[in-house]
Amino acid sequence: MSIEILVSGVAATLTTAAFVPQALHIIRHKETRAISLFMYVSFATGVAFWLLFGCIIGNWPIIISNAITLALALAIIAMKLKYG
Repeated sequence: MSIEILVSGVAATLTTAAFVPQALHIIRHKETRAISLFMYVSFATGVAFWLLFGCIIGNWPIIISNAITLALALAIIAMKLKYG
């Protein structure tokens, strides 16, 4: 395994895992007043570009982690729109 794959895998795992508690909290409590829609839309756009970049270079840790993070961010955006 190359050092690039190892480092990107560790970084991807940590940054993706960081969003799980936020998503679970919103799902459980249906409370989104304290989060910024603009921030999450901006973040999701950036993650989509990272996902595209991962696809272009063929880096699976970047692809998988950003696909998961994008799904979580889009779920949070949907809940923000639904619950306000």
